[in-house]
Amino acid sequence: MVPMAYDALVLVSFGGPERPEDVLPFLQNVTRGRGVPPERLAEVAEHYLHFGGVSPINQQCRDLLAAIRDDFAANGVDLPVYWGNRNWDPMLADTVARMRDDGITRALAFVTSAYGGYSSCRQYQEDIASARAAVGPDAPLIEKLRQFWDHPGFVEPHADAVRAALAQLDPAKRDSTRLVFTAHSVPMSAAATAGPHGGRYTAQLEEVARLVHAAAAPDLAYDLVWQSRSGPPQVPWLEPDVNDHLATLPEQGVTGVVVSPIGFVSDHLEVVWDLDTEALETAKQLGLDFVRAGTPGTDPRFVAMVRELVGERTAPDGERLRRRLGELPAWDTCPALCCVPPARRP
Repeated sequence: MVPMAYDALVLVSFGGPERPEDVLPFLQNVTRGRGVPPERLAEVAEHYLHFGGVSPINQQCRDLLAAIRDDFAANGVDLPVYWGNRNWDPMLADTVARMRDDGITRALAFVTSAYGGYSSCRQYQEDIASARAAVGPDAPLIEKLRQFWDHPGFVEPHADAVRAALAQLDPAKRDSTRLVFTAHSVPMSAAATAGPHGGRYTAQLEEVARLVHAAAAPDLAYDLVWQSRSGPPQVPWLEPDVNDHLATLPEQGVTGVVVSPIGFVSDHLEVVWDLDTEALETAKQLGLDFVRAGTPGTDPRFVAMVRELVGERTAPDGERLRRRLGELPAWDTCPALCCVPPARRP
């Protein structure tokens, strides 16, 4: 049984629309204060409307929530599990209010983002703080679990997905096949200031690309590129975009690609549109064989990872881990053990 230092877990995610009429209000929530032009919002709205106005992410969160509950029950973890989103129903503030009404006083938060940086870590901390402030002084304390970018429960499913994708390509062309790892692009200024010394987001992704490559296909060349750029066009973002990168490969003798979205935990809309739709079409135009590798989703190893992260904070030595924060430099981008490295590697 889990010691009662905590009395709940809350799954915190991005959120997404589930009806066509929700699409534009959802995108306005996502981009509020970022200066995104209306024509860009209209363009992105069409991506959602292409799929009936429904983002896959909410159902993926429901599936993950059910899997976590089942895993907790099977392993004696007596914690209720809640779910709240950053940008759409169920909104995090509403969830925190329900937790308060249920008598929850101190909870852990698992965020569906593996990496460091503003959008992937600190903004979720701000979301939690804002939700608690909206609920008031009786809101439960909520502590975010650490980043899990190089935890085996995240890396190994990505590696297996790359192996499975490679098996769909012609083995006679393996020598001319390239692995292309992708993650969400961010403004270069945000990438430069991620973490206490800068560059944390890109460094973590470079390491995960190395780990997955080494485990899945060390004989093949690989690249790390970017996708899903948004924001004002005059602001520089991480490049190259995956489509621009694909265009350079045929001249290098590449005949096929496996694209692995290591920046993501599930096949949400930015995966199924940016990769399964746009990048696939780019590859077809270039004559490249193309297979997109899967994401962890509800892989049992990923689900078990959530329990292990909870165990780090609730085990007898959890207090020792918490005290380690006092030995780290003072910065505010990755509090709550986010900067404590994992104890093991794949």
